[in-house]
Amino acid sequence: MPTRSGTAHVVTTTRTYKGKVYRTHLLRRSYREDGKVKNETLGNLSHLPEPLIELIRRSLQGETFVPLGQAFEVIGSRAHGHVHAVALAMQRLSFTSLLGSEPSRERELVLAMVAARIVAPHTKLATTRWWHTTTLALDFGVADANEDDLYAAMDWLLARQDTIQKKLAARHLREGGLVLYDLSSSYFEGTHCPLAKLGHNRDGKKGLLQVNYGLLTDARGCPVAVSVHEGNVADSATFLPEVQRLREQFGIEQLVMVGDRGMIGHATIAELREMAGIGWITALKNASIRTLVEQGQLQLGLFDERNLLELTAPDYPDERLVACRNPQLAKLRTLKREELLAATEKNLQLIKQRVDAAKLKGADAIGLRVGKVVNQYKVAKHFELAIGEQSFTFARKHEAIAAEAALDGIYIIRTSLDAQRMDAAECVRSYKALANVERAFRSLKTVDLKVRPIHHRTADRVRAHILLCMLAYYVEWHIREAWRELMFADIDQAAKAARDPVAPAQRSELALDKVASHKVDDGTPAHSFSTLMAELGGIVRNTCRTPSAGPDAPTFDIVTTPNPTQRHALDLIKQIRP
Repeated sequence: MPTRSGTAHVVTTTRTYKGKVYRTHLLRRSYREDGKVKNETLGNLSHLPEPLIELIRRSLQGETFVPLGQAFEVIGSRAHGHVHAVALAMQRLSFTSLLGSEPSRERELVLAMVAARIVAPHTKLATTRWWHTTTLALDFGVADANEDDLYAAMDWLLARQDTIQKKLAARHLREGGLVLYDLSSSYFEGTHCPLAKLGHNRDGKKGLLQVNYGLLTDARGCPVAVSVHEGNVADSATFLPEVQRLREQFGIEQLVMVGDRGMIGHATIAELREMAGIGWITALKNASIRTLVEQGQLQLGLFDERNLLELTAPDYPDERLVACRNPQLAKLRTLKREELLAATEKNLQLIKQRVDAAKLKGADAIGLRVGKVVNQYKVAKHFELAIGEQSFTFARKHEAIAAEAALDGIYIIRTSLDAQRMDAAECVRSYKALANVERAFRSLKTVDLKVRPIHHRTADRVRAHILLCMLAYYVEWHIREAWRELMFADIDQAAKAARDPVAPAQRSELALDKVASHKVDDGTPAHSFSTLMAELGGIVRNTCRTPSAGPDAPTFDIVTTPNPTQRHALDLIKQIRP
C-alpha cells in the first residue's frame, strides 16, 4: 500500500432526515494514488463541541493558538456605558457650547461634574474619587482634578449663569407660550451659610435650616432657569422677579405664567395687571371657593351633570373662573378627613379618661395637652371643646364638617386669558402642567440628582451647586424623553390633549401593559431611569497589554459589545434634539 501523505482538514456534511438536520464533522486527509486524488477519513469529530471543532479546523489551516493569558492580560476595567450615554446626550444637546463658546479648563470640569451628577451624585470630594472607577475622568479630561479645582469651576459656572439660562430660554421658550414656575426647598447639614434660614419645610424636616429655590420650565417641564433664595422667603415674593427676568434678561415680552395658588395671589395679580402682555393661570384657595358658594356665585348642583363649568364673579373682574369637580378626589378627601378625625378623637378620649380619673387637672394643663392633639392633624376647627379646671368634653362640629365635605373634589382655575386665547379645558390642563415642575423637584431632590443634603458654606457655592444640579436635570430630562419606550413611562403623550382634563390622569393601555408585565414591546424588561443607567454601566472598557512584552508595553482597549437593550438605549439617545 503506498505511503499516504497530505494535509489534514475538517469536512462538514449536512443531511436532512425526516425533517431533522444532521451535521457530521470528519477529519480527513487528501492523497494521490495512481494519479488520482483520494481522501482518507482519520476520525469522526461530530461528538466534539462546535467551538473545539472550529479550533481544530483553523489550526489545520495554519493558525497558531496560545493560552489566553499569554496572549494578553487585562490590567484595568472601568464602567463605561452609562458615562458614554450621558456624554452622547450632551453632544446631541450641544451642551458644551451652552456652557461657553471658548474651551477652558473650567468648562471641562463643569461638564464632568454635570455628567457625574447624573451617573452617581456625590459630594465634590467623593466625586473626584469615584469618577476614576469609570471612564468619566479620562474621557472628560479631568483625571488630575481635585476638589479645589471643582470649587473653582463652580465659581466660573455661577458667573456664567445668566448667559447660560438666556441660551436655554432662547431654545425652549416662545413668545406667547406657557412658562411654569414653582418653588421648593432643601435642608442644610451645617449652620454657617447666610442663605440657611428656618422656613416652611416641604420635606417635613422640622427645625432644620433650609434654602429655597425656584424653577422655571417650559410647558413640558424642561428646565430653563433656577433661582436661589433664603430659606424663609415666601413663595409669592419670588414670583414677580422671575417675570421681570423673563422680560428683561430673556427678552420675552408676551407670555403666560402658570403658578400655584400660593404663588399667584391677589397682590401679585394686581401687579401683573399693570404689565402688558403677561397672562397668568393659577387657582383659588379653599376659603375663596367657600365664599363663592356662600354668595351663590357657584351652585354645586351644576356639577350633577358635568364636571367642568365657567363662571364669573364681581370679586374677580376681567377674569375667567373654571370650576371643576373630581369625584374620585372628593372620595379620597372624605376618607382622609374621617381618618384624621377618628385619630384625633381617639387621642382626645385618652385625655378625657385622665381628666375623669383626676390624673390631669387644671384648665391650663388640660388645654395644653388638648391643643397638641387637635393641632397634630390640623382638625381643631372641626371640634367643639369644653375645658374646665377638672373637666373636659369634646364633640364634632357636624355642620362645619358637612360644609367642608360639600366642597371635596372641587377646585377653581383662575386666569386672565380670554376664551379665544385658551378654552376652559386647556386652562385646566395648563394648570395641571405644574405637575411637570413637581416631577423635576422630585428628581432633583431625591430620586436621581440629590441636591440634598447641602454641605456648602458660602451663598455663592450653594447657588452654583443648585445650578449644577439644574443643568444635570436638563440633560437627564432629554434622556428620559428619549428612553420612554424602554421605561415604564407612557409614550402616548399626544393623547393627553384629548383626555378629560378634570378626571384623574389615566395611562394608556400600552403603559398599563408595561406596568403589569414589567416588559416592553420586544419582551425585554421595562426599566426605570436608574436601572437602565445601571444596565448601561455593564458596558466596560478593558485596558489590555501583552504580558510577555514587559510592564512598559503599549496598551490597548477592548469595550464590551452592547447587548440588544444597551444598543437600543444608545441608539435612542442619538435621536435627541435640543
